[in-house]
Amino acid sequence: MVADLGDADVCVVSDSSEWAPMDAQQAVTRLTVARWQDAAPNDVDDAVAQEVPIALVYNGISHVVMLATPADLEDFAYGFSFTEGIISARGQIYGVDSQALFHADGQLQGIELHISLAAEQFAALKAQRRNLTGRTGCGLCGAERLQQVFKPLKPAEEPGVAVSLKAIEMALSGLRAQQPLQQLTGATHATAIVDQQGQVLCVREDVGRHNALDKLIGSLLRQRYDFSTFWRQHWVLTTSRASYEMVQKVAICGGSALIALSAPTALAVQLARQYRCLLVGFAKSTQCVVYSGGLAPGDSHESYKKE
Repeated sequence: MVADLGDADVCVVSDSSEWAPMDAQQAVTRLTVARWQDAAPNDVDDAVAQEVPIALVYNGISHVVMLATPADLEDFAYGFSFTEGIISARGQIYGVDSQALFHADGQLQGIELHISLAAEQFAALKAQRRNLTGRTGCGLCGAERLQQVFKPLKPAEEPGVAVSLKAIEMALSGLRAQQPLQQLTGATHATAIVDQQGQVLCVREDVGRHNALDKLIGSLLRQRYDFSTFWRQHWVLTTSRASYEMVQKVAICGGSALIALSAPTALAVQLARQYRCLLVGFAKSTQCVVYSGGLAPGDSHESYKKE
C-alpha cells in the first residue's frame, strides 16, 4: 500500500516524459552549508541529492512506495515492474503517467507513477498483492512471506558473457565520467551496461542501488532489447555492494555477470553459484575477487570456470 501522504494539492504532470529525461544535475537541492577546515567554519554552496517518495500505482491501485532519485522515473516504472515479476514483457505496460504531490507551502511531497497495466498482469498482481513500503537501503522491507524473498530462477543453460580484467579496468575508467549526480553530491550509486570490450553503454544513478539497477533494466526494456540475445555480449557493473537482490535482479532479466566495486554477501554468492552467474567483487583497475564463475584470460573471449 502507498503510505498516507496527507492532505496535498495535486499537480498533474501532462506527460511522464517530463520526468523521464530529467538530467542528473537537476535532481539536486542547492544549500548553503558550513564547511569546517583548519578548525574554522566557512559558508559554502553545496549540492545534495534529492530523495523523494515515489508511489507506483497500477490501474488506479496503489502498490508500493519507494524512496528514489526523481530522474528516469519511467525507466524505474518499467524496471521495477519487470524485476518484481509484475510484467514479463515491455508491451504489458500501456503507459506511465506522473502526478506530483505538493505540501501547502509548495514543497514537493512525492510523485505518483500511474502505470496502465494489461488486464492479465493486473489480475495476477491483485492475486499476489505485496504490501510494502520501500527504503533506499533495502529492497525487501515489508515482504509478507519468506517465499516472496526468493524468486524462482532457472540456472543459465548457456555460457555467459566473457569478461576479462582488462574489460573491467576499461569500464571502471569510463564509468567515472558518466556519473554526474555522484560527482555533484557524492551520495548516489550507479549501475551500468558494459560490453565485452569494456565500453560503458548506459548508466543510471540513484540514491538506492536497487533503484539504479531497476532504472537500468527499465531503460533496456523501453529500448526494446531482446534479453534472450542481449546478455551474451553485455554485463552489469555496479558501484555498490553485490547483495542477493542485486544478483537476483540481474538473473531475472537474463543477465549472467555482475561486477561490483564493493563486496558481495554470502547469500549473493550462493545465488550466483546456483544460477551459474559470474560474480566479481572489489573490482579495481588492476585487481578483483571472483566469487562465482571465472574471468576470461587476457583479451580472450573464451571464459574459464573457477573450480
